[in-house]
Amino acid sequence: MRNTIGSFFTCISLLFLLGSCSYYNPLVDYDNVTPSTMQEAPAGPSDYPIEQVMRGKYMAELLACGTCHTDGALIGEPNAKRLNAASAIGIAYSNPFEEKLPGVIYPANITPDKSTGIGSWTDDEITRLIRSGVDKHGRRQLSVMPWPGYAKITDEDAKAIVAYLRSLKPVQYRVPANVDPGQKAVAPFVHFGVYKSKR
Repeated sequence: MRNTIGSFFTCISLLFLLGSCSYYNPLVDYDNVTPSTMQEAPAGPSDYPIEQVMRGKYMAELLACGTCHTDGALIGEPNAKRLNAASAIGIAYSNPFEEKLPGVIYPANITPDKSTGIGSWTDDEITRLIRSGVDKHGRRQLSVMPWPGYAKITDEDAKAIVAYLRSLKPVQYRVPANVDPGQKAVAPFVHFGVYKSKR
């Protein structure tokens, strides 16, 4: 009986103590800041429904398209004037620890600019690139662009991404030329991506 009463008062004391302690919710101090990809809202009127464009914006942010395709974003300094308009900073795709001069790709301009971006591409060509890594000219992209992970996105989501990309402000900017392994890069690059192994 004495143990039961002691346990009862111990429980009451613990409940009082827990109730009087302040509960800290870390989300209260969380700032909802714009990520380094700096995805922007649609530039203006679009041929696509706004709901589709906004779904595409959500998907592009989720897939982090701007992380590679925005100049400076790869080093944490995105250029707001070149959102999704190609990167002058490349990504090594062959192992820089094994090769003194690794192969480097420079992420393309995915704004609707007709001369340097995807403005002359059809919706189907853009969708095919996203899902299969095959570009307008039939060339397979290296898996530095993680298209294998996008292969199973729904038709609805793929079309929404296209609608979002079409809604962006066209930016004329030509990406530096890609560099083959063994050749010297003339523009900076980072060491991340999927490296080809030597055979």
